Amino acid sequence: MRRIAQFYKVSAGQFIGAVKEEFPQYTQAELENMYEQIMLPRRATRGSAGYDFFAPFSFLLPPSATIKIPTGIRVEMEEGWVLQLYPRSGLGFKYRLQMNNTVGIIDSDYFYSDNEGHIFMKMTNDSNEGKTLEVPVGTGIAQGIFTEYGITKDDCADGIRNGGFGSTGGR
Repeated sequence: MRRIAQFYKVSAGQFIGAVKEEFPQYTQAELENMYEQIMLPRRATRGSAGYDFFAPFSFLLPPSATIKIPTGIRVEMEEGWVLQLYPRSGLGFKYRLQMNNTVGIIDSDYFYSDNEGHIFMKMTNDSNEGKTLEVPVGTGIAQGIFTEYGITKDDCADGIRNGGFGSTGGR
């Protein structure tokens, strides 16, 4: 296997600020402890394609509810590769847990953004069976798969990214 990427934590300030924005109920001490407990994504078995991403805090997600999760994770990867994020299979099967953008796409140049390339996940419990999803801290919630990609022969993209959602100005 070719080794093309490395996961890191974002800085404590980046993570704590992002969590405070979405979940103001946490104290500074709780946020600092949460940051220290962040687990880097990893594969479960030699044959696994996906790197499991873990919940940095516990949460409940009722049917039709949405949550935006600051993961505390960033990834540096070689140019020509992309990280694609999907819900963990079991959560999708049992709760119809879905990424709000269907598949999360993390480009190689996102690592250098002002937000340190902080990976966020916006997920919805689309259960039509009335099931509430209960996720303890440290539970695998998503999986990321690295995929190599190509470009067209006449490609002349020269823009520079600074940000996440919509930052490249795609039309």
